Amino acid sequence: MHIHILGICGTFMGGIAQLAVALGHRVTGSDANVYPPMSTQLEAAGIGLCEGWDVAHLDPAPDIVVIGNAMSRGNPLVEYVLERGLRYASGPQWLAEHLLADRWVLAAAGTHGKTTVSGMIAWILECADLQPGFLIGGVPLNFGVSARLGNSPFFVVEADEYDTAFFDKRSKFVHYHARTLVMNNLEFDHADIFDDLGMIQRQFHHLVRTVPGNGLIVTPSDSVALDAVLDMGCWTPLERFGVMAERGWGARDVAPDGGTFEVTFDGRTRGRLSWGLTGLHNVNNALAALAASRHAGVPIGIGLEALATFRNARRRMEVVGEVDGVRVYDDFAHHPSAIAATLHGLRAHVGGRRIIAILDPRSNTMRMGAMADRLPDSLADADRVFVHAPDDLDWDASAVFRPLGERVEVLGDVDAIVTAVAAIARSGDQLLVMSNGGFGGIHQKLLDVLM
Repeated sequence: MHIHILGICGTFMGGIAQLAVALGHRVTGSDANVYPPMSTQLEAAGIGLCEGWDVAHLDPAPDIVVIGNAMSRGNPLVEYVLERGLRYASGPQWLAEHLLADRWVLAAAGTHGKTTVSGMIAWILECADLQPGFLIGGVPLNFGVSARLGNSPFFVVEADEYDTAFFDKRSKFVHYHARTLVMNNLEFDHADIFDDLGMIQRQFHHLVRTVPGNGLIVTPSDSVALDAVLDMGCWTPLERFGVMAERGWGARDVAPDGGTFEVTFDGRTRGRLSWGLTGLHNVNNALAALAASRHAGVPIGIGLEALATFRNARRRMEVVGEVDGVRVYDDFAHHPSAIAATLHGLRAHVGGRRIIAILDPRSNTMRMGAMADRLPDSLADADRVFVHAPDDLDWDASAVFRPLGERVEVLGDVDAIVTAVAAIARSGDQLLVMSNGGFGGIHQKLLDVLM
């Protein structure tokens, strides 16, 4: 089968492309921006890439066009597909019909931590010699790829609540039919497609409806928002998790930075974990991953051994370099709660060393200003803050961050931020760059100017 993918260079659609090749299909694709690293990964897999939206990309017509959710009506190729009556599907629909139908799907959903928990589950299964397949919205460093077909019934998927395609406004995750489901947390997000938290909860309720009675739902012990989802109806056994939880999965004797802790289940200690991640949010992520992998048959001890060697995905508190004692991190921050949790974990880890936070409010929700009033408090653990505020930002960043006083500087140009940070950086500083985009290559620019 010849598959042509629209929006092929996104992490999710690029993963679909690589899985399709592994299944023996011929794959080509189009995107507006074809550049490394995704372009080189796809080309190495033998996938033909076309830049732009020329309708000639679909001549001769493929057997099916898989359309990414970034594609909208008015795009020349979308219009061509509709006008010519070409067969088409969304990425999640194609994945469900051609790969997931006969697999034991372990899905990680939630506002935060989906990529991390998915990577943890996949690594635990790998260390248990279960050879799982996976599709993750990042690149777990233990694997070096974001997608793999696998060689067992088990398939791990990052279950995103964003909508599926221009023609399917359900959340992606309702297509996956998970047998093991982690619902990690739930807050308002994606203000570009959801009006309020209730709309997102309704989508999570639809997700719960797809989990069979002999499956498992793993959910926090203290989430009011997710409890409200479960109150709408639940037909599947539950296991709860949470730091200090007495029932279900808990953690005791937790180090201030989350680097070591005891894992408990129903109040009994099951083992101790020492690992390279920080923050209480990652302690919770570990508990969720242990619960999910145990449902797939992995003993807790093997799960703990695996997590001791777990390396998070790229752009999740990834150290990108260090110059003269100044360390630069890259983090995929997209929400005030995630910013606060990441900074709190880093503060606990580095103690009194100075943290310089560099924020690019690039996600659709942050650009719209839907949670702008929460941003100053989310940066409480930073000693200095630099905020990127381009001209097309929909809100007044200087006014929003005024409560931080002299700790903050709002600048509209990436190079100006680099110059300002370099002027104050000193040995021992921790430069935390937070953005869900490329941020103008600021990470390398900082390292270059610090040399």
